[in-house]
Amino acid sequence: MSIKIVTDSTADIPADIAKQLNITIVPIYILFGTQSYRDGLDISHKTFYERLLGGEQPTTSQPTPQDFIHAYEKVSAGADGICSIHISSGLSGTCNSAVQALNAKSWPCPVNVIDTRLLSISHGIIAIKAAKMAMEGKGLEEITSAVESMMKRVRLLVLFDTLKYLERGGRIGKAKALMGSVLSVKPLLTMRNGEFIPVGQVRNRGKGIQKLADFAADAGEIEEMCILHSTTPNEANALAKRLDPVFPSEKTLVSQLGAGLAPHGGPGVLAIVTLAKEEPAA
Repeated sequence: MSIKIVTDSTADIPADIAKQLNITIVPIYILFGTQSYRDGLDISHKTFYERLLGGEQPTTSQPTPQDFIHAYEKVSAGADGICSIHISSGLSGTCNSAVQALNAKSWPCPVNVIDTRLLSISHGIIAIKAAKMAMEGKGLEEITSAVESMMKRVRLLVLFDTLKYLERGGRIGKAKALMGSVLSVKPLLTMRNGEFIPVGQVRNRGKGIQKLADFAADAGEIEEMCILHSTTPNEANALAKRLDPVFPSEKTLVSQLGAGLAPHGGPGVLAIVTLAKEEPAA
């Protein structure tokens, strides 16, 4: 049985892991003025951040339905099914493009498109787990059911250095309530019902990192943990080491916020994602 996993580049899955697990990544588009780049293909993280920190403000655009048609055509040959796992439809039109591709033609195998209502490595870790199940020979419906279960068990907490990039990109959602004090605080946001929700604010970065550590410590029994950063890899690795008593640092995935979402997060983003072994009580 051969099930193929497809996701989008906002999942922030490191390229070596995607290759190892045979995950197909459909890139979103990064636009600097009139120049358009496919995330992860035409522009590296290094070049992207150099331009962002140099003062250029990029915009993003979701993959087209045709992009997904090409991806599905490539992986469907000989496949028993495709599980296509994507960023929240409340933040991006990416999932809608995947649905349009699904409906555009008859496919030689079943295609399940899933709106995770999550973003970045919080839906990336779900795609990784799904790919591991596919390599174990699990079927499409079993994988899809597991994905839907994991969506309920994933928790995300993000420390922003500033909300100005979210505001510029129009992705701020209910976090608008924090804008009046954006210059004097470090906001903490989570995802709920597919959009950003403010959960607190701190006066300095050290206290924000402590909040991230407390978040992980209070997560209960953890199946997987990821730490995400935009421009501070040493800080992310140090946090992983600090949380070694909570979850083994050698099993913690440290990933960089990619060009797909970095225009909205900006420099200094630091986040923790946990996947609990059991669904939290309602």
